[in-house]
Amino acid sequence: MSAPRFERVALIGIGHIGSSLARVLQRDNLAREIVACDRRAETLDKVRSLGLADRVADDPAEAVRGADLVVIATPLSAYAEIGRRIATAVMPGAILTDVGSVKGAVVRDLQPVVAQGVHLVPGHPVAGTEHSGPESGFAEVFQNRWCILTPPADGDPAALARVSALWEAAGMKVVIMDAEHHDMVLAITSHLPHLIAYTIVGTATDLEESLKSEVIKFSAGGFRDFTRIAASDPVMWRDVFLSNREAVLEMLQRFNEDLTALQRAIRWGEGKKLEELFTRTRAIRRSIIEAKQA
Repeated sequence: MSAPRFERVALIGIGHIGSSLARVLQRDNLAREIVACDRRAETLDKVRSLGLADRVADDPAEAVRGADLVVIATPLSAYAEIGRRIATAVMPGAILTDVGSVKGAVVRDLQPVVAQGVHLVPGHPVAGTEHSGPESGFAEVFQNRWCILTPPADGDPAALARVSALWEAAGMKVVIMDAEHHDMVLAITSHLPHLIAYTIVGTATDLEESLKSEVIKFSAGGFRDFTRIAASDPVMWRDVFLSNREAVLEMLQRFNEDLTALQRAIRWGEGKKLEELFTRTRAIRRSIIEAKQA
């Protein structure tokens, strides 16, 4: 068995992604010690019962002391407070990274408080399910998925290489990207689809009871898929939309314009236009399958 890549890893937040990473660290002996931090006692009790960490803590500052890798895996709205609490506790030379799906939030909330000598490497493993909590994690969730890293221009190359190697060990394909570009890309590939799913399922909940029960009873693949997406952690997605509001609003405006054009085509019976659109979108689906991201 090879020597661990990190002496001590502090996981601040131990929900679906944090606990999945803990399982990878244990499976591949990547950390000599894992410290899990969460503000909820019942979550830490679950971590103990699952054996996901060597130590647990409810104070982020306590959790990060002596850690050479700190991973923030909480909702985005907690970043600023966590940053303030760990600012003087993270040891020089340590790497600070995260798993959030809006990288502008890292630049805004973490970069200003990072102490000199601490290496910030923001990250986003584009993986996961609609489930939450430490019991929902599994090591294979990262397999053959993308991890996007958005290091600052003056970041430490060695720290970037170590974080890249960590996610590659988890089975991910790593790509480097500018934080602003990341947020625009994810606004269309992830954030807008979730917003649409929440809206469609919300529309169904507002139907009269007789129709609503029939919708649930006869849910076909499309609506069923929307309900799966809309079952995702509401706090996490609230934070995503508020943290990436400019990119989401821009993509939402483009979507509204396209939706209006589609509405017009249906109203005027423009079958050729509809068929052309559906043919183009079918090609996108094939590309996703070929890229093994289906």
